[in-house]
This record gives sequence, structure tokens and C-alpha cells, in this order.
Amino acid sequence: MADDPQRNFRSAYYEKVGFRGVEEKKSLEILLKDNPLDLEKLSTFSQRFPLPSMYRIHVWKVLLGILPPHSDSHALVGGYRKEQYDDIVEALKVMRYINSSTPPTQVYLRMFQLESQVLPRCSETSLLDEENEDFLSISRAMEEIVDDPVDCYWLIKCFVNQFQTKFGDSVPHLPKSLEHYLSQEEPRLLTHLKNTGALAQLPYGLWFRRCFAGCFPESSLQRVWDKVISGSCKILVFVALEILLSYKIMLMGISRSEGVVKFLCNIPQENTDAIVTKAIDLWHKYCGTPVHAI
Repeated sequence: MADDPQRNFRSAYYEKVGFRGVEEKKSLEILLKDNPLDLEKLSTFSQRFPLPSMYRIHVWKVLLGILPPHSDSHALVGGYRKEQYDDIVEALKVMRYINSSTPPTQVYLRMFQLESQVLPRCSETSLLDEENEDFLSISRAMEEIVDDPVDCYWLIKCFVNQFQTKFGDSVPHLPKSLEHYLSQEEPRLLTHLKNTGALAQLPYGLWFRRCFAGCFPESSLQRVWDKVISGSCKILVFVALEILLSYKIMLMGISRSEGVVKFLCNIPQENTDAIVTKAIDLWHKYCGTPVHAI
């Protein structure tokens, strides 16, 4: 389909005067009027553009399968989700795994374990493995994004399940992918990281298993999760790449691998929006931009 010059002019004008996303918001509103909702178009939209905050949670719930494509069933299904949430919480209270003072993220973990049939014995609940720690990290971040506890639990559960199902086999290969793209963008930095022994010790768990939960403030993190939820784990590689590129001067000045890892686990929080924007640009540069049609 040929580009519409008038639309391109309007988009350029909106962006120039600071209203980037005006047309994108209208496009999303049109997509959300479809019944049933077109999941492929919603995914493509989310890959191309940041989701407007007023629609983000709703789109996430649809893409993660918490709500069905048929909009007229949303209220009914939402009611079922709440009932199931209440039933699981009540069961955990009866079994004395949780009480009124249990932190919400711990409640979500026990709920997830019960539903996954891996609930530990009460005497072993203080023992948390790496997978549980990843879950809690994602939970803490989601809790900052989503106000309603029922929505929060379902989003955490379905995000974690989808990530493991879709990308579990890909995650171990992401460090090698990062190394490849770093060799294209900044080979001197790659050599430095190899020579100091830091490359093998980069915080890959924080980046690729926790999807940057605990690394970025939620305002930046949710823009990354837009891409993950809509079907791309490769975006995680380019966010990690842009972190390395953004702090290359700092990193080149650190001679010990421990210093590199310590810095990368606690990056400054004031620059994260710019890092995510540049990372998305790099992702589109190397992987292309999905075609979006309404």
C-alpha cells in the first residue's frame, strides 16, 4: 500500500510540535473497536509504537490471554478471574501459607506455586530458588505499574508463563546475540569486556530472565515489556546493548570485572527513558519494523 503523503506530513508535524503518538493513539482506538479483537494487529501495533498509558493494561490483558478477543465477554471473564483469585487466596489462608500481613508479592508467589502445583511445604517457604527470586522481582515491578491486585496477579502469572513458554529456549542464547551486536556497534568495548573477564559475568539474569525488572524505573520498563508481551524477546538484547553503549566511557575506565558488574546492576535511573528509546531504534535497525495495517 502506498504511503499517504498527507498522513506522513501530519505525523511529522505532530512529532515536531511535541505531539508524537496522536495518530497512533487514534489507530489503537480503532483497533480496540474491533469485535473480536485482532490479536495480530494489536501485537504489530505494540511492536511498532509505545502503548498509550490509558490503554496499556487492557492491551496487555488481551495479548496475554487474560481477556478473550470477544469484547462482549470481557466483563464476564473478568468476573471469573476475580472469583478464581479470591478462591486461591482463601485456600492459602486456610492452609496458613499467607495471612493479612503477608506482602502482596509473597501472596502472588504462593498463588502461582499453588496453581503450578509446586507449592512447597510450610517449613520450606523461606527457601527461595533463582526462579522464585525472578518471579518476585517481576512481581515488585508489576505492582508499581498495576493498581488492582486481581489484575496484577493475572498479569504477573501470564507474563511469566508466556515468557517461559515462548522464549524459554531462546534466553540462554541471548548473551551470544548481545556479543554479536556489540561487535557490530562498539568492538573496542567488547574487547575490553573480554579482556577484563567481565563479558561472562554481565548481569544476564537481571536483563534476560527478569526482563530488566529491578533495573529500570517502571515508566521505562513498561515500554520494554510492551515489546516482550507482544512477542519479542530480542528487544531485551538491544536494551542491554544500549546500556553498554550509553556507558561505554565509564565501562572502558573500569579494569576489574567486579566493578563492571556492580555498576551495571545499579545503573543511574535518570537516563533510562533515553536508553529505551535508543534501544528500540537499534532493534528496528537490525530486526526491521513490523508492517502495521488497520
